[in-house]
Amino acid sequence: MPDDFLIARNPDEESTLPYLIRIPLGPNGIVVKAKEMWPRTSKVYCHRAEAWPADADVLERVPTRVCVSRGASIELVLDRGRENRSQFVLTRAKGRPVIFWQSARTAKQARPNVRLPTARPATSEPAHLEVLVDSHERYAWRFSHQQVVTAARHLDVGDYAVEADGSVVAAVERKSLEDLVSSLLNGTLRYALAELSGIPRAAVVVEERYSRIFSLTYVRPAVVADAIGECQARHPSVPIIFAETRALAQEWTYRFLAAARHEVSLEGAAADELGALVPAGPLPPAPEPTRTRRSPRTSQPGDRPETAVVRAWAVGQGFDIADRGRLRPEVWLAWQEAHPATSPTAST
Repeated sequence: MPDDFLIARNPDEESTLPYLIRIPLGPNGIVVKAKEMWPRTSKVYCHRAEAWPADADVLERVPTRVCVSRGASIELVLDRGRENRSQFVLTRAKGRPVIFWQSARTAKQARPNVRLPTARPATSEPAHLEVLVDSHERYAWRFSHQQVVTAARHLDVGDYAVEADGSVVAAVERKSLEDLVSSLLNGTLRYALAELSGIPRAAVVVEERYSRIFSLTYVRPAVVADAIGECQARHPSVPIIFAETRALAQEWTYRFLAAARHEVSLEGAAADELGALVPAGPLPPAPEPTRTRRSPRTSQPGDRPETAVVRAWAVGQGFDIADRGRLRPEVWLAWQEAHPATSPTAST
């Protein structure tokens, strides 16, 4: 029967991992430092400790039903009704060994029950999309699940990119949550976003859920959330995508790069078609508009005289005429009788 499962307070006050966990496996057990007392909402990061202290401040002691090693994991079943099944996974991250403590609930959240498609994007014209991978990228994505041919090359901006006519037309910067937080706090992400905004299509992809920000313990979550909002508002053309897992981040990047390359090619074709309609060379200047003066019109037989002329004649003849307004019919009739050769038929 395994020993009890023990949780104590870490005596090292400078450590960012406040708890000590004694896993009842082996003659002396395995002692690790942990961030949480149980993996309730997400996986708990753990780190190996030297030994269990003799004067440990034990916070919780639980009898153990099962504690066995299965490959790279340790299966643990505690003798209690709730929060009784968990697993310690031994793996490597960035070249060093790490331990993650997870329950069935957090493992399901970390590995969403989705099935990634195998069909190539509808916007991808070649059978295999050529993706450029920055030569400085450590543990780069292989895109083994997608129809991709990768080529390592030094990239001035981004970690993954596609080209058109020898120029980078789309790029993606890949971030883990820890890398994202670090680059936000030291300001390097702002410079990276400024560089990414200089190419036609770009994005930042995070291999984690957005909700994980609010479970951070070594930094205030509100500070990180505010910094993300500020960066997105300053560079709206470069979205920051939280893709939940490494596999989903890789899938999103593949689809985005294929669609971006297709979109840029459509823009180039439209520009070429427009250029064919517009003559080459600078357009001649438009002639300035000129105003022409009307030559005075000569009177023709039968033309109706101007009202002012008739008014002046009628006043001279003794008619009672107002200074403004229409002339009475009898005035026009008198004018026509006095000028039969130049007057048309009288009208009101």
